[in-house]
Amino acid sequence: MITVNGFNYYDYDLERKLSLWLREDLSLTGTKIGCDIGVCGSCTVLIDGEPKLSCRLKLKDVENCNIITIEGIALPDGTLHPVQQAFIDAGAIQCGFCTPGMVLTAYALLNKNPHPTRQEVRLAIRGNLCRCTGYQQIIDAVMLAADRLSSN
Repeated sequence: MITVNGFNYYDYDLERKLSLWLREDLSLTGTKIGCDIGVCGSCTVLIDGEPKLSCRLKLKDVENCNIITIEGIALPDGTLHPVQQAFIDAGAIQCGFCTPGMVLTAYALLNKNPHPTRQEVRLAIRGNLCRCTGYQQIIDAVMLAADRLSSN
């Protein structure tokens, strides 16, 4: 069994890549496939709360795990999670290709460290490449999300 965004799945090919299964079989296309060799971070998902590169994993590697994709962090009523909203508000989205991996990486960081420094944010996102924003807006977005989450 594999749990994705709260739903359990039992029938799958153990040798299939996680990134392809999510996109093609489950229609969770927020998980992007960039380099497909594990260096760009666009395929990042959370596995048991930890950011992992889905292009580097097969389904046999994630059996009995809880996977969260970008589609799984929005609130039940469809409202964006505060991290997602902060990315919009801080202008941290341009082409959007890196965004799901960046958001999930930030989400995981803030779950572990609700008050990171800018340097800790830089270290957390170092495995996620962005060609558009220059990273400043992304770091600003994570800091904004931290502020908003801590004030709730």
